[in-house]
Amino acid sequence: MPFQPQNAKETSTMSTRTPARRSVLLGVTVGVAALALSACGATAKKGDSAAGGTGAAGGSPASNLQIMVPNAPGGGYDTTARTAAKMMETAKITSSIQVFNLPGAGGTVGLQRTVNEKGNGKLAMQMGLGVVGAAYTQKSKATLNDTTPIAKLIEEAGAIVVPKDSPYQDVNALVAAWKADPKKVNVGGGSSPGGPDHLLPMQLAKAVGIDPKTVSYIGFDGGGELLPALIGDKISFGASGFGEFLDQVKAGQVKVLAVTSDKRIDALPDVPTLKESGIDLVFTNWRGIVAPPGISDADKATWIDALTKMHASQGWQDEMKKRGWTDAFVTGAEFGTFLKAQDASVAEILTTLGLAS
Repeated sequence: MPFQPQNAKETSTMSTRTPARRSVLLGVTVGVAALALSACGATAKKGDSAAGGTGAAGGSPASNLQIMVPNAPGGGYDTTARTAAKMMETAKITSSIQVFNLPGAGGTVGLQRTVNEKGNGKLAMQMGLGVVGAAYTQKSKATLNDTTPIAKLIEEAGAIVVPKDSPYQDVNALVAAWKADPKKVNVGGGSSPGGPDHLLPMQLAKAVGIDPKTVSYIGFDGGGELLPALIGDKISFGASGFGEFLDQVKAGQVKVLAVTSDKRIDALPDVPTLKESGIDLVFTNWRGIVAPPGISDADKATWIDALTKMHASQGWQDEMKKRGWTDAFVTGAEFGTFLKAQDASVAEILTTLGLAS
């Protein structure tokens, strides 16, 4: 029996009905609510292709798969999950995949739920660097080391973004005002402390000579909540993956002052890098997929095979180019090794900032 949403915060839609980007703030979740265990997680037995456990590997479409997004609709995790699901359906690698949102506490509500779903090989969670950090800052009992690594999908450069009527027309003007009064120039990001949108402005502050501890950072639960705050002039500037702002850039609602990649982004050819602007900083985020602990080898193979076929599809390659994502595809044990290294690196940074012990 497929996983079913258990409360009003869980927004569930089929990926073929991708919702429009939302402009209503859903509110920042500041704690992890008590989570009920789902009693209907289905796990196919090894070799049982009729149950969908080896469907993708066996040549027939995998079925009854679900991807949880641990942030609000409209953000980078949400976009990545729905794009991946759509590509797998379009290429007939899978039947319809249910993509649903379970936001809260920087992604750790979804992380805890994933760990609670032990043995459920039909469920996977979209995640990334933000969940790695949030596990520490939110003091989550569940950790990514408790999950089953499936695949790293993409990397994405960050962006420094301001509202359309901002007084800052280039990143150096913004930095000058920020250095003059760090508390007055507040920055918003689509992740809680420890996530990429938090780590980016902290590293930027350090690079331009601002004490990171003086930075006024406002965290939102995903880009879907960050964008309305930015457009509504609730923050001085935003720091997040540039892909989350493309629609608003094209609509003239926001302006990207700089991207954090080593080279300019094809999707934003007129936007300089931080390095071009005289700031010695390169920063990239990444996103991947993990599954609950204790899933069968067959179910793990189904997920890896489906995502590997998706990665090879022309549709996915076109989407990566369109969205400016950098291909970073690795699976299984290799992704697991990467996760452990990221966990250690983020723990060290957050300990320095006094956000982890």
